[in-house]
Amino acid sequence: MYDLIIVGAGVAGMTASVYASRYKINHLIFGETPGGQGMEALQVENYPGYVSIPGPELMQKMIEQVKHYEVDIKQEKVGGLAKIESGFEVKTNKEKYQGRTLILAMGASFRHLNTPGEDKFIGRGVSYCTTCDIPLFRDKIVAIVGGGDSAVTGAIHASSFAKKVFIIHRRDEYRAEPTWIEKMRKVDKIEEVLSNEVKEIKGGEKVEEIILANPYQGNQSLKVDGVFIEVGQVPSFALAKQLGIELDERNYVKVNPGMATNVSGVFAAGDLAAIQGGLLFRQFVTATSDGARAAASVYQYLHKGAMPAPSWGGKS
Repeated sequence: MYDLIIVGAGVAGMTASVYASRYKINHLIFGETPGGQGMEALQVENYPGYVSIPGPELMQKMIEQVKHYEVDIKQEKVGGLAKIESGFEVKTNKEKYQGRTLILAMGASFRHLNTPGEDKFIGRGVSYCTTCDIPLFRDKIVAIVGGGDSAVTGAIHASSFAKKVFIIHRRDEYRAEPTWIEKMRKVDKIEEVLSNEVKEIKGGEKVEEIILANPYQGNQSLKVDGVFIEVGQVPSFALAKQLGIELDERNYVKVNPGMATNVSGVFAAGDLAAIQGGLLFRQFVTATSDGARAAASVYQYLHKGAMPAPSWGGKS
Protein backbone atom coordinates (compact mmCIF):
# COMPACT_ATOMS: atom_id res chain seq x y z
CA MET A 1 0.00 0.00 0.00
CA TYR A 2 1.60 3.25 -1.17
CA ASP A 3 0.65 6.63 0.27
CA LEU A 4 0.31 8.00 -3.26
CA ILE A 5 0.15 6.76 -6.83
CA ILE A 6 0.72 9.24 -9.65
CA VAL A 7 -0.76 8.30 -13.01
CA GLY A 8 1.11 10.17 -15.74
CA ALA A 9 4.82 10.90 -16.16
CA GLY A 10 4.77 14.22 -17.97
CA VAL A 11 5.66 17.63 -16.55
CA ALA A 12 2.86 17.67 -13.95
CA GLY A 13 3.39 14.07 -12.84
CA MET A 14 7.16 14.47 -12.57
CA THR A 15 6.83 17.66 -10.53
CA ALA A 16 4.28 16.03 -8.23
CA SER A 17 6.75 13.18 -7.71
CA VAL A 18 9.61 15.52 -6.80
CA TYR A 19 7.47 17.33 -4.24
CA ALA A 20 6.06 14.06 -2.89
CA SER A 21 9.64 12.90 -2.37
CA ARG A 22 10.45 16.11 -0.52
CA TYR A 23 7.43 15.55 1.69
CA LYS A 24 8.50 11.94 2.37
CA ILE A 25 5.36 10.56 0.75
CA ASN A 26 5.89 6.95 -0.26
CA HIS A 27 4.75 6.83 -3.89
CA LEU A 28 4.89 5.34 -7.39
CA ILE A 29 4.60 7.07 -10.75
CA PHE A 30 3.22 5.48 -13.91
CA GLY A 31 3.94 6.57 -17.47
CA GLU A 32 4.30 4.49 -20.61
CA THR A 33 6.53 7.21 -22.07
CA PRO A 34 8.39 9.09 -19.33
CA GLY A 35 8.41 12.76 -20.26
CA GLY A 36 5.04 12.68 -22.00
CA GLN A 37 4.26 15.36 -24.58
CA GLY A 38 7.26 17.37 -23.41
CA MET A 39 9.36 14.94 -25.41
CA GLU A 40 7.73 16.30 -28.60
CA ALA A 41 8.61 19.97 -28.02
CA LEU A 42 11.27 21.15 -30.45
CA GLN A 43 12.54 23.96 -28.23
CA VAL A 44 11.23 25.31 -24.92
CA GLU A 45 11.90 29.03 -24.57
CA ASN A 46 9.38 30.09 -21.91
CA TYR A 47 10.46 27.93 -18.97
CA PRO A 48 12.30 29.82 -16.19
CA GLY A 49 16.03 29.12 -16.04
CA TYR A 50 16.49 28.32 -19.73
CA VAL A 51 16.67 30.81 -22.57
CA SER A 52 16.17 27.85 -24.90
CA ILE A 53 16.29 24.10 -24.33
CA PRO A 54 15.07 21.14 -26.44
CA GLY A 55 11.95 19.54 -24.95
CA PRO A 56 13.51 16.05 -24.68
CA GLU A 57 16.52 17.49 -22.86
CA LEU A 58 14.36 19.34 -20.34
CA MET A 59 12.22 16.24 -19.75
CA GLN A 60 15.31 14.08 -19.27
CA LYS A 61 16.45 16.45 -16.54
CA MET A 62 13.06 16.03 -14.83
CA ILE A 63 13.27 12.24 -15.15
CA GLU A 64 16.75 12.26 -13.60
CA GLN A 65 15.49 14.44 -10.75
CA VAL A 66 12.66 12.00 -10.01
CA LYS A 67 15.08 9.06 -10.08
CA HIS A 68 17.48 10.94 -7.79
CA TYR A 69 14.92 10.33 -5.05
CA GLU A 70 14.89 6.62 -5.93
CA VAL A 71 11.30 6.72 -7.16
CA ASP A 72 10.33 3.93 -9.50
CA ILE A 73 8.82 5.15 -12.82
CA LYS A 74 6.67 2.24 -13.94
CA GLN A 75 6.39 2.09 -17.73
CA GLU A 76 3.14 0.17 -17.56
CA LYS A 77 -0.22 0.97 -19.14
CA VAL A 78 -2.84 1.83 -16.54
CA GLY A 79 -6.13 0.31 -17.61
CA GLY A 80 -8.29 0.59 -14.53
CA LEU A 81 -8.86 2.58 -11.34
CA ALA A 82 -11.16 1.47 -8.54
CA LYS A 83 -12.10 2.64 -5.05
CA ILE A 84 -11.29 0.15 -2.29
CA GLU A 85 -11.76 0.34 1.47
CA SER A 86 -8.20 1.52 2.18
CA GLY A 87 -7.89 3.84 -0.79
CA PHE A 88 -7.59 3.02 -4.47
CA GLU A 89 -6.52 0.16 -6.69
CA VAL A 90 -4.57 0.78 -9.89
CA LYS A 91 -4.64 -2.01 -12.45
CA THR A 92 -1.99 -2.07 -15.19
CA ASN A 93 -1.21 -4.43 -18.04
CA LYS A 94 1.12 -6.29 -15.63
CA GLU A 95 -0.31 -6.22 -12.10
CA LYS A 96 -2.34 -4.37 -9.48
CA TYR A 97 -1.16 -1.67 -7.07
CA GLN A 98 -2.81 0.04 -4.12
CA GLY A 99 -2.52 3.61 -2.91
CA ARG A 100 -4.16 5.74 -0.25
CA THR A 101 -4.36 8.70 -2.64
CA LEU A 102 -4.10 9.37 -6.38
CA ILE A 103 -2.84 12.20 -8.54
CA LEU A 104 -4.17 11.98 -12.08
CA ALA A 105 -1.82 13.61 -14.58
CA MET A 106 -2.57 11.81 -17.85
CA GLY A 107 -2.65 15.04 -19.80
CA ALA A 108 -4.51 15.82 -22.98
CA SER A 109 -3.66 14.94 -26.55
CA PHE A 110 -3.66 17.48 -29.36
CA ARG A 111 -6.23 16.98 -32.08
CA HIS A 112 -4.52 16.23 -35.37
CA LEU A 113 -5.60 17.11 -38.88
CA ASN A 114 -4.66 13.58 -40.02
CA THR A 115 -3.38 15.03 -43.25
CA PRO A 116 -0.40 13.67 -45.25
CA GLY A 117 2.91 15.06 -44.04
CA GLU A 118 1.61 16.13 -40.61
CA ASP A 119 3.31 13.42 -38.57
CA LYS A 120 6.45 13.53 -40.71
CA PHE A 121 7.12 17.19 -39.93
CA ILE A 122 6.27 17.28 -36.20
CA GLY A 123 9.19 19.15 -34.66
CA ARG A 124 10.37 20.20 -38.13
CA GLY A 125 7.85 22.91 -38.82
CA VAL A 126 4.62 21.37 -37.51
CA SER A 127 3.63 22.41 -33.99
CA TYR A 128 0.52 22.20 -31.83
CA CYS A 129 1.39 25.12 -29.55
CA THR A 130 1.79 28.57 -31.07
CA THR A 131 2.61 30.12 -27.70
CA CYS A 132 5.43 27.63 -27.17
CA ASP A 133 7.12 27.57 -30.56
CA ILE A 134 6.40 30.76 -32.52
CA PRO A 135 9.63 32.49 -31.31
CA LEU A 136 11.49 29.91 -33.41
CA PHE A 137 9.85 31.35 -36.54
CA ARG A 138 10.90 34.97 -36.25
CA ASP A 139 10.70 36.71 -39.65
CA LYS A 140 9.28 33.54 -41.23
CA ILE A 141 5.95 32.81 -42.92
CA VAL A 142 3.61 30.59 -40.91
CA ALA A 143 0.11 29.15 -41.11
CA ILE A 144 -2.27 28.78 -38.19
CA VAL A 145 -4.98 26.15 -38.69
CA GLY A 146 -8.22 26.47 -36.71
CA GLY A 147 -11.10 28.77 -35.95
CA GLY A 148 -11.43 28.86 -32.16
CA ASP A 149 -9.89 31.11 -29.52
CA SER A 150 -6.57 29.26 -29.53
CA ALA A 151 -6.20 29.70 -33.30
CA VAL A 152 -7.21 33.37 -33.39
CA THR A 153 -5.15 34.38 -30.35
CA GLY A 154 -2.33 32.24 -31.71
CA ALA A 155 -2.42 34.20 -34.97
CA ILE A 156 -2.25 37.48 -33.06
CA HIS A 157 0.68 36.22 -31.01
CA ALA A 158 2.42 34.80 -34.07
CA SER A 159 2.25 38.18 -35.80
CA SER A 160 4.64 39.55 -33.17
CA PHE A 161 7.35 37.26 -34.52
CA ALA A 162 6.54 36.08 -38.05
CA LYS A 163 6.66 38.36 -41.09
CA LYS A 164 3.40 36.89 -42.37
CA VAL A 165 0.65 34.76 -40.84
CA PHE A 166 -2.03 32.83 -42.70
CA ILE A 167 -4.98 31.68 -40.60
CA ILE A 168 -6.78 28.82 -42.31
CA HIS A 169 -10.27 27.79 -41.24
CA ARG A 170 -12.58 25.30 -42.88
CA ARG A 171 -15.68 27.44 -42.27
CA ASP A 172 -16.51 30.98 -43.33
CA GLU A 173 -16.98 32.10 -39.71
CA TYR A 174 -14.80 31.66 -36.63
CA ARG A 175 -15.84 30.08 -33.35
CA ALA A 176 -13.59 32.44 -31.40
CA GLU A 177 -14.79 35.28 -29.21
CA PRO A 178 -15.78 38.32 -31.32
CA THR A 179 -13.34 40.57 -29.44
CA TRP A 180 -10.41 38.36 -30.44
CA ILE A 181 -11.57 38.29 -34.06
CA GLU A 182 -11.82 42.07 -34.06
CA LYS A 183 -8.28 42.41 -32.69
CA MET A 184 -6.92 39.92 -35.21
CA ARG A 185 -8.43 41.77 -38.15
CA LYS A 186 -6.57 44.92 -37.14
CA VAL A 187 -3.20 43.18 -37.67
CA ASP A 188 -1.91 43.77 -41.20
CA LYS A 189 0.41 40.75 -41.11
CA ILE A 190 -2.48 38.30 -40.74
CA GLU A 191 -4.19 37.00 -43.87
CA GLU A 192 -7.42 35.01 -43.57
CA VAL A 193 -7.98 31.90 -45.68
CA LEU A 194 -11.56 30.90 -44.95
CA SER A 195 -13.71 28.01 -46.22
CA ASN A 196 -10.55 26.09 -46.88
CA GLU A 197 -8.51 23.20 -45.47
CA VAL A 198 -4.95 21.92 -45.47
CA LYS A 199 -4.86 18.73 -47.53
CA GLU A 200 -1.11 18.07 -47.39
CA ILE A 201 2.06 19.40 -45.77
CA LYS A 202 5.17 19.16 -47.91
CA GLY A 203 8.87 19.84 -47.68
CA GLY A 204 12.36 18.38 -47.57
CA GLU A 205 14.08 18.42 -44.19
CA LYS A 206 11.57 20.99 -42.95
CA VAL A 207 8.11 22.28 -43.87
CA GLU A 208 8.16 24.24 -47.11
CA GLU A 209 4.57 24.43 -48.32
CA ILE A 210 0.99 23.41 -47.70
CA ILE A 211 -1.51 22.18 -50.26
CA LEU A 212 -5.02 23.60 -49.92
CA ALA A 213 -8.34 21.94 -50.66
CA ASN A 214 -9.46 24.98 -52.68
CA PRO A 215 -7.40 27.54 -54.60
CA TYR A 216 -6.58 30.73 -52.72
CA GLN A 217 -5.89 33.82 -54.83
CA GLY A 218 -5.34 31.49 -57.77
CA ASN A 219 -2.89 29.21 -55.96
CA GLN A 220 -3.45 25.68 -54.73
CA SER A 221 -0.49 25.90 -52.34
CA LEU A 222 1.07 28.36 -49.90
CA LYS A 223 4.79 28.66 -49.22
CA VAL A 224 5.24 28.52 -45.42
CA ASP A 225 8.01 27.75 -42.96
CA GLY A 226 5.77 26.52 -40.19
CA VAL A 227 2.29 25.12 -39.57
CA PHE A 228 0.63 25.58 -36.19
CA ILE A 229 -2.34 23.25 -35.73
CA GLU A 230 -4.72 24.81 -33.19
CA VAL A 231 -7.85 22.67 -33.42
CA GLY A 232 -8.16 21.78 -29.76
CA GLN A 233 -7.18 19.09 -27.29
CA VAL A 234 -8.76 15.86 -26.12
CA PRO A 235 -8.36 15.35 -22.34
CA SER A 236 -7.42 11.81 -21.26
CA PHE A 237 -10.47 11.50 -19.02
CA ALA A 238 -11.42 7.80 -19.38
CA LEU A 239 -9.72 6.66 -16.16
CA ALA A 240 -11.22 9.56 -14.22
CA LYS A 241 -14.72 8.53 -15.27
CA GLN A 242 -14.15 5.07 -13.77
CA LEU A 243 -13.99 6.71 -10.33
CA GLY A 244 -17.00 8.95 -10.87
CA ILE A 245 -14.86 12.08 -11.02
CA GLU A 246 -16.73 15.15 -12.19
CA LEU A 247 -15.79 16.57 -15.60
CA ASP A 248 -16.59 19.94 -17.11
CA GLU A 249 -18.38 20.46 -20.43
CA ARG A 250 -15.09 19.96 -22.31
CA ASN A 251 -14.29 16.71 -20.45
CA TYR A 252 -11.49 18.22 -18.37
CA VAL A 253 -11.33 17.05 -14.74
CA LYS A 254 -12.83 19.68 -12.47
CA VAL A 255 -10.55 20.62 -9.57
CA ASN A 256 -10.52 23.25 -6.86
CA PRO A 257 -7.51 25.57 -6.34
CA GLY A 258 -5.86 22.79 -4.29
CA MET A 259 -6.17 20.43 -7.29
CA ALA A 260 -8.70 18.23 -5.45
CA THR A 261 -11.47 16.49 -7.41
CA ASN A 262 -14.95 15.72 -6.10
CA VAL A 263 -13.71 12.25 -5.04
CA SER A 264 -11.97 12.38 -1.67
CA GLY A 265 -8.32 11.39 -1.95
CA VAL A 266 -8.09 11.99 -5.70
CA PHE A 267 -6.28 15.00 -7.15
CA ALA A 268 -5.52 16.03 -10.73
CA ALA A 269 -2.82 18.16 -12.32
CA GLY A 270 -1.55 19.41 -15.65
CA ASP A 271 -3.33 19.44 -18.99
CA LEU A 272 -6.04 17.08 -17.73
CA ALA A 273 -7.16 19.42 -14.95
CA ALA A 274 -9.32 22.54 -15.12
CA ILE A 275 -9.35 24.75 -12.02
CA GLN A 276 -12.90 25.98 -11.66
CA GLY A 277 -13.14 29.65 -12.41
CA GLY A 278 -9.58 29.76 -13.70
CA LEU A 279 -7.98 30.23 -17.11
CA LEU A 280 -7.40 27.06 -19.11
CA PHE A 281 -3.70 27.68 -19.83
CA ARG A 282 -1.53 24.81 -21.06
CA GLN A 283 2.18 25.48 -20.47
CA PHE A 284 5.15 23.69 -18.90
CA VAL A 285 5.23 26.21 -16.08
CA THR A 286 1.52 25.83 -15.22
CA ALA A 287 1.86 22.04 -15.26
CA THR A 288 4.71 22.24 -12.74
CA SER A 289 2.62 24.53 -10.56
CA ASP A 290 -0.31 22.10 -10.68
CA GLY A 291 1.92 19.15 -9.81
CA ALA A 292 3.47 20.94 -6.84
CA ARG A 293 0.08 22.02 -5.45
CA ALA A 294 -1.38 18.55 -5.92
CA ALA A 295 1.49 16.96 -3.96
CA ALA A 296 1.10 19.54 -1.18
CA SER A 297 -2.63 18.81 -1.02
CA VAL A 298 -1.92 15.08 -0.82
CA TYR A 299 0.34 15.76 2.17
CA GLN A 300 -2.43 17.73 3.87
CA TYR A 301 -4.93 14.98 3.11
CA LEU A 302 -2.67 12.31 4.59
CA HIS A 303 -1.80 14.43 7.64
CA LYS A 304 -5.29 15.69 8.38
CA GLY A 305 -4.78 19.26 7.23
CA ALA A 306 -1.22 19.82 8.45
CA MET A 307 0.92 22.11 6.33
CA PRO A 308 3.52 20.31 4.17
CA ALA A 309 6.89 19.90 5.82
CA PRO A 310 9.47 19.41 3.07
CA SER A 311 12.86 17.80 3.59
CA TRP A 312 15.48 19.89 1.83
CA GLY A 313 18.37 17.48 1.97
CA GLY A 314 19.22 13.95 0.88
CA LYS A 315 17.30 11.32 -0.98
CA SER A 316 13.85 10.04 -0.17
